Amino acid sequence: MPKRLSNLWPQVVSFENLYQAYRLARRGKQQKNAVAQFSLNLETELLALQQQLMDGNYQPGVYRLFTLYERKPRAIAAAPFRDRVVHHALLKVVEPLIDPRFIDDSYACRKNKGVHKAVDRYQGWAKRYPYALKMDISKYFASIDHQLLKQKLQHHLKDPQLLNLFATIIDTSPVTDKPPVWFAGDDLMTPFERRVGLPIGNLTSQFLANLYLDGFDHFIKQQLRVKAYLRYVDDFIVLADSKAELHDLKKQIQAQLATDRLILHADKAQIMPTRLGVDVLGYRVYPDKRLLRNDNGHRFARKLRHYAKAYARYRMDWDDFNPNVQSWIGHARHANTLGLRKKIFSGTLFQRGACQDAARVARRFVEQQTEEVALGEPQ
Repeated sequence: MPKRLSNLWPQVVSFENLYQAYRLARRGKQQKNAVAQFSLNLETELLALQQQLMDGNYQPGVYRLFTLYERKPRAIAAAPFRDRVVHHALLKVVEPLIDPRFIDDSYACRKNKGVHKAVDRYQGWAKRYPYALKMDISKYFASIDHQLLKQKLQHHLKDPQLLNLFATIIDTSPVTDKPPVWFAGDDLMTPFERRVGLPIGNLTSQFLANLYLDGFDHFIKQQLRVKAYLRYVDDFIVLADSKAELHDLKKQIQAQLATDRLILHADKAQIMPTRLGVDVLGYRVYPDKRLLRNDNGHRFARKLRHYAKAYARYRMDWDDFNPNVQSWIGHARHANTLGLRKKIFSGTLFQRGACQDAARVARRFVEQQTEEVALGEPQ
């Protein structure tokens, strides 16, 4: 068991840390009303927040709940800006100290990790192993058990004030509508007596989701001694030389997850030959190539047509959507997608009325993007 970290609370509540947390929280959101109001009386707001934290009187505000529709509906809970400042202040101190304790092959929401590093890692293993077991956890964020999560935090942290702040954030998260699940040793009322769920959208939720499965990760790597294992939030993949080995690992994985009151998604735990290609974090990955998942290209083509119409009607300027376009190009260039990109961009014209100059500038910009990204085309 790693040594528990202590004497971190003064760093968390220092004015300098709260100010830096405010700067992080407002990044890209300066035009939002809540951010502007907080910034208008910045020193007063930060001093009041600091005093509440030091006195133990801090209470989070009410979440804004909404649903995002992309591939499937996702319930999002957005914390008020003032609370996001607290989240940044907390993780700015704690996360750099705990993150190195996570396994190397956990890739979500971590510095120098991410989707593309995870896909690269998988493809390297796919050249070596003939079979992959791809799994995910059923309703992961909605299933995280508060009591177990607090115990896991106590394994790493010693400051009572720090643990109390984490507990406050955890306890005030929105109630989920997840159906009750019974595990070994439960009585009839156990699922109703144990509060579960973290809000998707919280900065703290991303960190806590990694921490909650850290013990599971170490079980896979150190006790089962699995070499080819990676995790991205609740998606994880194990590779091996035989189907029989993976079937046995699946049983052990299910049993271990049950100790954390989690269950595998029944329809998504599949064993597949790596040579036939496996869906990995938005890509169809083979040992020698990777493709972009079909629905990803279709969604982006629709978005690009929407941007072109909005641009033509003066409802959007180039700078409004260009970051999203660049983000997709950056994602797509990690697969064999040069033909797809040329097809999507050549079929979309950005033009305002009879302003041919604007159309030519936009078209030439798109051509430059496909030319430049072609240089990095995976082989």
